[in-house]
Amino acid sequence: MLEMANVTKTFGAFKALDDLSMTVEAGSIYGLVGPNGAGKSTAIRHLTGVYRPDSGTITMEGERIYENPKQKARIGYIPDDVFYFPSASMEEMRRFYRSVYPHFDDALYTRLYEVFNLPRKGPIRRFSKGMQKQAAFHLTICTRPDVLILDEPVDGLDPVMRRQVWNLILSDVAQRGTAVLISSHNLRELEDICDHVGIMDKGRMLLERSLADMQGNTVKLQIVGDVPQELEVLHESQSGRLKTYVIRGTAEEVSARAAAAEPTYFDVLPLSLEEIFIYELGGVNYEVKNIVL
Repeated sequence: MLEMANVTKTFGAFKALDDLSMTVEAGSIYGLVGPNGAGKSTAIRHLTGVYRPDSGTITMEGERIYENPKQKARIGYIPDDVFYFPSASMEEMRRFYRSVYPHFDDALYTRLYEVFNLPRKGPIRRFSKGMQKQAAFHLTICTRPDVLILDEPVDGLDPVMRRQVWNLILSDVAQRGTAVLISSHNLRELEDICDHVGIMDKGRMLLERSLADMQGNTVKLQIVGDVPQELEVLHESQSGRLKTYVIRGTAEEVSARAAAAEPTYFDVLPLSLEEIFIYELGGVNYEVKNIVL
């Protein structure tokens, strides 16, 4: 288990993290989402032991991560902008990773050439952006991490390779119980693979729970007629006679109360992760606005 408890981090007068707490359980895939500048990358740099918190703790199974080589060796990390030594080839990077990670799996490294099909010789810096991201997965998965932290992991990959990478991650979680944390703006893909989600804004955690609970407790009500006053409405809009409401509550509760109002028509629909993200961040104050140009 990877845990961040009440972490605060400031850079001068700017508070990047504000009493932030989050937990990534073994065998789970955790999606960390938030608007640009929310503090996601700063949180990841704390979780990987790059930054020291001003206050609070970051631990793995009770041990602090900062300046702890033993625990850091159990963490695989792929940043948004991957880095390699300027002239290093895949084989040279393999030797480097093997010197740092005690559980580096050479047999798996060889097998993964069937998946990624990357050149073994020649500097990685000459690879395309997508090939460099593939190289990062090729090397990192072979470290056999207990925790895998990914920042925009499939950015730059073609659709087939994106599916291949997600399949590798899901297989690792199923077979080894790896804890995976993914920070991404592609909420549609996260919705397909994550079982837990944390929504950040301005350095704080707004909401953290299982995706099933999150989607089960917020619904969309489309109705022609009056809406019961006791419903907790997060957002509302109207097109002609049809009114659309985003409501906090279960589908069963909302359906029962809507039916009791005897409207001409109503329907209760589930929300996507993207819709939950928008309305948790302030609804109409955060959604796309139509501007006349």
